[in-house]
Amino acid sequence: MNWTAWAVEKGDSEGRDAHVLVTAETSGDEPRAPVMVNLVLDRSGSMKGAPLAAAVEAAQQFVDLAGPDDYLGLLLFDGVAEQRVPVLPMDSRGKRQMKEALADVVTGRGTALHHAVELGARALQRVLVPGRRPRLLLLTDGEPSVGPDTQDAFDSLGLRLSQEGLSVHALGLARHYVAEILSALTLPSGNAFEHVDGPEGLAEAMGAVVSHLFGEVAQGASVRVQPSGFASLTSRHAYPTKAEDDALVVTLGDVSRGLARRVLLTGRLKAGDWTAAVHATFNERGEMKHHKVPLERVTAESPRGKVVLSLNHEIDLVAAETAAWLSLARKDMPRAESQLHEAEENLRQLGGLAADGVPVKRHVERLGDLRAAIERGEGDIPLLIRRAQSARAGTHVSQVIPLAAFRGRK
Repeated sequence: MNWTAWAVEKGDSEGRDAHVLVTAETSGDEPRAPVMVNLVLDRSGSMKGAPLAAAVEAAQQFVDLAGPDDYLGLLLFDGVAEQRVPVLPMDSRGKRQMKEALADVVTGRGTALHHAVELGARALQRVLVPGRRPRLLLLTDGEPSVGPDTQDAFDSLGLRLSQEGLSVHALGLARHYVAEILSALTLPSGNAFEHVDGPEGLAEAMGAVVSHLFGEVAQGASVRVQPSGFASLTSRHAYPTKAEDDALVVTLGDVSRGLARRVLLTGRLKAGDWTAAVHATFNERGEMKHHKVPLERVTAESPRGKVVLSLNHEIDLVAAETAAWLSLARKDMPRAESQLHEAEENLRQLGGLAADGVPVKRHVERLGDLRAAIERGEGDIPLLIRRAQSARAGTHVSQVIPLAAFRGRK
């Protein structure tokens, strides 16, 4: 595991701020940890046809990539949730059971989403496999229609599962799922949800999840940042964060090959000198490790300084973009336009910095769709709102995963 901490000071006539970026990355040659995942698959009526066929194919790909040390299970739900295959090792017998169950999936009626997640979690918690963190992978295209359906209910469920040591991942398909519900379930365990425009995008979205789960090297990574010379300090990313004495403790979650876990912290400075003590903790192959991360002060014009400032602009960009879409949905055109201008200004700043590892292109298309929708009322607004909300969730937990190695794999 490689840890870095870079800090940039920015000031004007109104005061001085400092940005502190802490990054955890693998060296690329560490062995991956075996996985333990319960697949929770929506088979409600809206999944009939191409969506369900694509979801089953993506799940079969997941099974194909698993080895005998990996444990998988399958839960299906419509108006009723059923654990169709218990959590089993993926030896030849386990793979056969999974594939036979997937081949028999048919659509039903209703969407008992809350009960499905609860039941899937309980199935994982009844199995002890030393060295494996239980994970739940949810794929859904709809709103809950059976059982608890309030945001508070899903907020509480996501937080409870995280506190019980279970990590939730999710794929939201098309235009009818509730992005806020998927965020509530995934963000407490340090994950984003993936948005998929349609069935044809499921293979690539599953590739992102596969990259994360089948490349995991360390679990439970967290960082403790103790500032000196700061008036305040705020975590800009949406990881679970708590104040502990005179420090902020940020839980980053698990670290996988090809996935940089980053947290950006910003604070107003007092007069005089400033610094921060940074300590990292993570579990690697069953051993808890502690690492003191030296803080490196860099200038805003340096390559590292540009990375820090770019991430600051990227977070502001996706927040403004999401606010603009939601304002557009409410027909609040003045706010939609003002938020679009803010997003475009942050995009301009990103382009000017041209920092390595902070791609600008992925934001250009979405802001183009947003401008067209505001100016001409074009576009599938519900779909594009969900795309923006997924991008915001991903940016806020630094989920930057190269997919090339997984595209097209069967």
